[in-house]
Amino acid sequence: MSDSPAPLADPHLVFDAVEGRRDLVILGSTGSIGTQAIDLVLRNPDRFRVTALSAAGGRVALLAEQARRLRVRTVAVASPEVVPALREALRKEYGAGEQPPEILAGPDAATELAGSDCHTVLNGITGSIGLAPTLAALKAGRTLALANKESLIVGGPLVKALAAPGQIIPVDSEHAALFQALAAGKRADVRRLVVTASGGPFRGRTRSELADVTREQALNHPTWAMGPVITVNSATLVNKGLEVIEAHLLYDIPFDRIEVVVHPQSYVHSMVEFTDGSTLAQATPPDMRGPIAIGLGWPQRVPDAAPAFDWTKASTWEFYPLDTEAFPSVGLARHVGTLGGTAPAVFNAANEECVDAFLDGRLAFNGIMDTVTAVVSEHGTPPAGTSLTVTDVLEAEAWARTRARELSAKATAEARA
Repeated sequence: MSDSPAPLADPHLVFDAVEGRRDLVILGSTGSIGTQAIDLVLRNPDRFRVTALSAAGGRVALLAEQARRLRVRTVAVASPEVVPALREALRKEYGAGEQPPEILAGPDAATELAGSDCHTVLNGITGSIGLAPTLAALKAGRTLALANKESLIVGGPLVKALAAPGQIIPVDSEHAALFQALAAGKRADVRRLVVTASGGPFRGRTRSELADVTREQALNHPTWAMGPVITVNSATLVNKGLEVIEAHLLYDIPFDRIEVVVHPQSYVHSMVEFTDGSTLAQATPPDMRGPIAIGLGWPQRVPDAAPAFDWTKASTWEFYPLDTEAFPSVGLARHVGTLGGTAPAVFNAANEECVDAFLDGRLAFNGIMDTVTAVVSEHGTPPAGTSLTVTDVLEAEAWARTRARELSAKATAEARA
């Protein structure tokens, strides 16, 4: 291993570890990660207390219910237009004489909460809009339970400049697995990281067989219940490409020592191979409450956070090499991760636009990666020796989104001609 700085996520170095109940801020509370985190908190009131919640604003009734059950001080929504509906939902949830929480609204509301007084911020926001809250939490000195992989990917150097060793605890199932397996050895003894992939709903299909897959087929994930964007990313394996970049940034392991293997059962969430030939795998039945519990509670474990295996029943665990021709996303992610600069932001933003186009029926499934590849190619190689700024990231994303929309529209028009 090199003598580079300590990795961002290090199980041996836990930032500001404390005993007793931890105050939490949950960003993205009405999404998949947020709702499961709240379930975990409500089952462990002696360990966790939630002080604030943020959400996009599309599910105000659920947000109001969460606020009342958790008795939070503040709720935030990204859309000011939903504030009247949220106030009404809170009025229905809270009884006479009860004080409802303060409401923050606007695109910077989640960022304000991320820097508020608490022990841990769980960033469960989907997409690169999670970058500003990630930076705010780190700058404020909070422990960051990071489920928003995009913020690390698009703003890697910015995050690394702010994060103290051990300040970030990963919440993705794959990175929580690597985090735990790495606790068993020294960093110098790590030979490679092995990131597992379920293979999504289209495992085993060739590129030509993917040409006509539908939205409904792509959203029918065989293992995980997730939001539509993440589910499509699992179908294209873009999520795995993003996780390779994330693993490189979190653990300071070179790209050529991070591999992807397909494991349909999703029992083994990832593995660490050490220099003596030993491989340590972290395994649980598929359930995100386990990784969430690691993010919120480490270095302590939360009893019964998620189901365990029933070893009295027979089971088969399979592993397959990745089909890089049918699923070129991982190779492209390695490429943009190696380029650095704004290239990962371009990759991520173009993909988000293309996924939206696919979900709306405006782009074929194979067109997602074809278009993303074209946008990345047009972006080219970032200038060497330049430092990354938030403005650089935002400008690169804006260009990538515009160009992805243009190219996807052109591809659709040509396909219909």
